[in-house]
Amino acid sequence: MGKGRLEAFSDGVIAIIITIMVLELQVPHDAAWASLLPLLPVLLSYVLSFVYVGIYWNNHHHMLAACRHVSGGALWANLHLLFWLSLFPFTTAWMGENHFAAAPTAAYGGVLLMAAVAYWILQRTLIGLDGAGSVLRRAVGSDWKGKLSPLLYALGIASTFWAPWFALLLYASVAVMWLVPDRRIEGVLPGMRDGQAPRGDD
Repeated sequence: MGKGRLEAFSDGVIAIIITIMVLELQVPHDAAWASLLPLLPVLLSYVLSFVYVGIYWNNHHHMLAACRHVSGGALWANLHLLFWLSLFPFTTAWMGENHFAAAPTAAYGGVLLMAAVAYWILQRTLIGLDGAGSVLRRAVGSDWKGKLSPLLYALGIASTFWAPWFALLLYASVAVMWLVPDRRIEGVLPGMRDGQAPRGDD
């Protein structure tokens, strides 16, 4: 099964998610710079979520570029990922409007955690489709970032009830860790195009 429709559908959904998030930003009625101060938590929440959605879009693109085909199971795994990403606008707005209170910040972390789990499921599904010679499997290697991220999300969720600021710091740290596109996958793509055997790194 070709992967073109999956990529196009995913791109469209992610674009809508970003659009919904930016529409949640309410324009102040006052023209003074000071009128932006009450909106600062909302703006910071939006920036963090925009970065996260961008990271998922970027790595999703690289992941699909490294696989050769998809299946019905992969389509459902992809929809599972998109479901959790589609909750970003809601949890982002809830957290920002309530100035990073414990419950909204925990809910935000929960969505981050489930999106990470969904991405891992999709990744494993695509690796399984290509079998032992999977380019994606060789490129992913030990996947230390993929293993560390859920642990940091879980720690962030647990810490929201005594230090929400620490939870935000953890969420932002994971985003920084993933900001650079996955060079392991970028390294194997030229080999795929040239028909060479890929070289995987940890």
